[in-house]
Amino acid sequence: MYKIPGHHHISMITKNAQINNQFYQKVLGLRRVKKTVNQDDPSMYHLFYGDLTGSAGTELSFFEMPIVGRTVRGTNAITQIGLLVPSFESLEYWKKRFETFDVKHGEITTYAGRAALPFEDVEGLRLILLNNNGEEIPEYWSAWEDSLVEQEHRILGMGAVEITVRYLERTARTLKDMFGYVELVRSENEAIYQSIAGQAFGEIVVKQQEGPSEKPGRGSIHHLAIRVKNEEELRYWDEVVKERGFQSSGIVDRFYFQSLYFRESNGILFEIATDGPGFTADSTVEALGGKLDLPPFLEEKRAEIEANLKPID
Repeated sequence: MYKIPGHHHISMITKNAQINNQFYQKVLGLRRVKKTVNQDDPSMYHLFYGDLTGSAGTELSFFEMPIVGRTVRGTNAITQIGLLVPSFESLEYWKKRFETFDVKHGEITTYAGRAALPFEDVEGLRLILLNNNGEEIPEYWSAWEDSLVEQEHRILGMGAVEITVRYLERTARTLKDMFGYVELVRSENEAIYQSIAGQAFGEIVVKQQEGPSEKPGRGSIHHLAIRVKNEEELRYWDEVVKERGFQSSGIVDRFYFQSLYFRESNGILFEIATDGPGFTADSTVEALGGKLDLPPFLEEKRAEIEANLKPID
């Protein structure tokens, strides 16, 4: 059986790509590694932020939907994104930085067994900085040296992702029995799972909450993508998903990676995505994120697509 080595990326909804672009680059100090469009609806931007090359496990991805309404929070949704920072001193640094930039944030607290600092972006997306405390991170994560954030406090990559569901055991079975995640902690209304035991970069926190399902809008999380190495592994997981009785999208070629999508029993949308070929498939490392990149099948429509998009920095 193949193992899931961690998160690949996570995708959200933004109402305004320009404001989103400013926050994630100028405030959080991430690199915009790809400016492209939603391949299923090329009228909207699809922006990716991450490390130097947008390595799997560092990617925050946003679809721009200018007419989207507000999020009505509820259950059966992905509800928070954890981002790893190097140390407790980093949390103190970020608290001061958030105060400087008037970012909504809480106090330093504890989350999933780590010192943590919760905050929200300009559209109410819930994020939380987590002290990695010098622990191992994937060797291929590469720091972006032009970040506006001081080197010793830069965001490393994704940590614990929180999922809130009506029926915890249903999601637990998907993570444990289907994907082989390790159950780290379990109580009546909360559980923590790791794709690799002892590693924070593949961690999922599942919380049980009754009530109405979340109504997605700006600042909501669309789906979580988890990693596989290559197409062979992806085909294996496609069969596993279908054997479990879930409806699979089948393998979709996204040019920068290959994917499949399915909803588990609480309705949470998961993507399974390959590591490669990556964002340098049509760009040098130095030029990543600088211009509008389109997959080959959309290139012939470039003029039409660009005419429908508002320019962003």
